[in-house]
Amino acid sequence: MADTDKGQKRQAEADNGTTEEKKLKADTEQASQSLLSKVAHFREECAASIADFNFNKKRVKVVSDVKDMPEENEGILYWMMRDQRVQDNWAMLYAQRLALKQEVPLHVCFCLDPSNLLPLRHHSFMLNGLKEVEQELSKLDISFHLLIGETAETIAKFVGEKKIGGLVADFSPLRKPQEWVQDVAKAIPKNIPFCQVDAHNIIPCWVTSEKLEYAARTIRPKVHKQLGSFLTEYPPVTVHPHKATTKHEVVNWDEPMNDQKIDRSITEVDWATPGSTAAMDMLESFVKERLKVFATERNDPTKEALSNISPWLHFGQIAAQRCVLVVKQFKNKYKESVDSYTEELVVRRELAENFCFYNEKYDSIEGTNEWAKKTLEVHAGDERKYVYTKEQFEEGKTHEDLWNAAQTQLVQEGKMHGFLRMYWAKKILEWSKSPQEALNIAIHLNDKYSLDGRDPNGYTGCMWSICGIHDQGWAERDVFGKVRYMNYEGCKRKFDVDLFVRRYKAKMN
Repeated sequence: MADTDKGQKRQAEADNGTTEEKKLKADTEQASQSLLSKVAHFREECAASIADFNFNKKRVKVVSDVKDMPEENEGILYWMMRDQRVQDNWAMLYAQRLALKQEVPLHVCFCLDPSNLLPLRHHSFMLNGLKEVEQELSKLDISFHLLIGETAETIAKFVGEKKIGGLVADFSPLRKPQEWVQDVAKAIPKNIPFCQVDAHNIIPCWVTSEKLEYAARTIRPKVHKQLGSFLTEYPPVTVHPHKATTKHEVVNWDEPMNDQKIDRSITEVDWATPGSTAAMDMLESFVKERLKVFATERNDPTKEALSNISPWLHFGQIAAQRCVLVVKQFKNKYKESVDSYTEELVVRRELAENFCFYNEKYDSIEGTNEWAKKTLEVHAGDERKYVYTKEQFEEGKTHEDLWNAAQTQLVQEGKMHGFLRMYWAKKILEWSKSPQEALNIAIHLNDKYSLDGRDPNGYTGCMWSICGIHDQGWAERDVFGKVRYMNYEGCKRKFDVDLFVRRYKAKMN
């Protein structure tokens, strides 16, 4: 009996050792797993597919109010515009949900409109990201189509040729995409349901607020009140069981890449690899290396503290929602940094979207508050110590080394540190003939060179810096009036200006 007890004890110890070894092995494997693999696992744990997921229909906005699909329905089309990714995409998921319900193929298209060509830097980043989308979709038996032509006419033609029974588009608050959506709605047959899904914001723009918000303090309570309902895990986009019956053409990527109308003087950058895989790698490096100092060092342009993920966010190659879900896992470890990052990526970003959605004059002085309009008008004729042309600004040929260094960073790298963007724009106001000219120059340079240009964040940032939007009146001074002022001495108190200037001096023209 005693021998039996000893044998059982030895076996229990051996089993326990095996269990501990298994746990250690599992922990080691988990630590070595890439963020990409972990996130794929999170999706699978969330739901087997979108068909098993409780989709929040508040994410959907009806464009054409048609209740039923037409009888001749040979597919659902997701018209991809702003959210250029497969996974973590509510518009893609909603389109697959409809296609599964109707038991029809799912098509995805992207339309390149010749009237909206981007410079080479942006064009190449976007197209190479879309290549990855095509490759990923092909593994899921979902057809990807790159269309080239005038948007409404081209989308309508595709809808007719493929006998599409329902159209889903993603959402942007900017004027041009809004016009495209309305033009497409008029061009497609009236019996085809058409809706938009906000896959860019965590809380859909029209849900966050039904009106133009005055400042971060007015939108923040609305965001926090609704965030819990929308900040959920994503289900996966899965292999689609209903294949298209007609063979679709393989995309010829050389044609759009070799378009002679593209501005090739704005060259590609080497620090940012396009596509969702690279975006996830950048997010992983942020949480591992820089998140811990984000709260304390994010306003210092000489320190590596930022996420650097804005180009991928702008092109929709990664979801802001995924970024927040990943960063929030570190709340116990880096609470202050996680809170600061969430404020920037959720509250401030949704505020920018709100501004552009509810204010059509988001890139004009006419779009600012009355107090700011009045004060800028009163001081429009003030004498400027320095006045530069658009060309002088663009070439970084001002009298100030810090401004020139920031402009060099923008031109050479396609990005500018967030703190310096504010300073950079305010100096353009100080050294331009008029406030409207200053705003035009700031927007032009940001859109032309920054990989995250042509974005609500950029327009709102320029309007905040130059026109006082989402801000309050400050002590009155020449040129600025009551718009918040920033100066060189203030920058010197914040960070090592000389160090930043030295980094870019060799690159300056």
